[in-house]
Amino acid sequence: MPSLNFKHLRYFWMVAKSGSIARASEHLHLTPQSISGQLSEFEAAMGVDLFRRVGRGLELTETGQRILGYAEQIFSLGDELLEAIRDDTHAQSVTFRVGIADSVPKMVAYRLVEPSLGFEEPVKLICREGRLTTLLADLAVHRLDMVIADRPMPENLNVRGYDHFLGESGVSVFGAPSLIGKGGLPFPQLLDGAPFLLPGVDVALHARLIRWFEAERIRPRFVGEFDDSALMNAFGQAGAGYFAAPTAIESHVVRQNDAPVVGRIETVREQIYAITNERKLTHPIISAICRFAQHDMFGGGIVADKSK
Repeated sequence: MPSLNFKHLRYFWMVAKSGSIARASEHLHLTPQSISGQLSEFEAAMGVDLFRRVGRGLELTETGQRILGYAEQIFSLGDELLEAIRDDTHAQSVTFRVGIADSVPKMVAYRLVEPSLGFEEPVKLICREGRLTTLLADLAVHRLDMVIADRPMPENLNVRGYDHFLGESGVSVFGAPSLIGKGGLPFPQLLDGAPFLLPGVDVALHARLIRWFEAERIRPRFVGEFDDSALMNAFGQAGAGYFAAPTAIESHVVRQNDAPVVGRIETVREQIYAITNERKLTHPIISAICRFAQHDMFGGGIVADKSK
């Protein structure tokens, strides 16, 4: 199998884009004879005809059109690489790519990642939100530096990674003033028969709340399920139902949604993990995030690594 000669590929690409060897020679500052010879060598190495004569001009063969498509991608990526290097050189910034599982409450994610913005070196933060399995696939090929999730890595995924337990929090239940005024019962009895907004089924907190309701023999009316915590909070603020969020961000939820706390559930825990490619944390930003989570945000947690 012949190796690809990138110089020949660029000559081919320029001829294909220009429409003729003569015009390509002007762009490349080479003689037409030189380019023609290089093209012949390229065709011989590839074992295919790339052009056919049409009058005085050249027309790409079907194989030539296919190779042109690859050449476009190759040189476009090369331009992106040069642009990225120029950006890094000018900005002198560190790029930090973090994936946020869509099951993690937005304010929890913000508070965890916030320490990266106060670093001594300028940091360009790139946040990707999505399903945990998709983010872990990106982590495996180093498109992400870290993934924040509400559960450890699934056992059935063939992805090498390490779980770092950041901490856990109890759960607070909130309600708009219009809802609370209709009650009068103590917590948690006031939730019995009342409208309640649940996190989506992919959120670890969903199943834990259901089990707690069953254990307490409380039967709310589940009027909605939300994958997006911010959207659920917006519905809760409007009085559509009671809703739950980690106690660690309780003050923010009250302030942001004008929804007082009606009760706390210490036996239902919201757990947060950082998932990385390395067992021992050496990335300074990831180390800073883990320290903040374990010592400040969650009041002290024990790191528990688990490799896959």
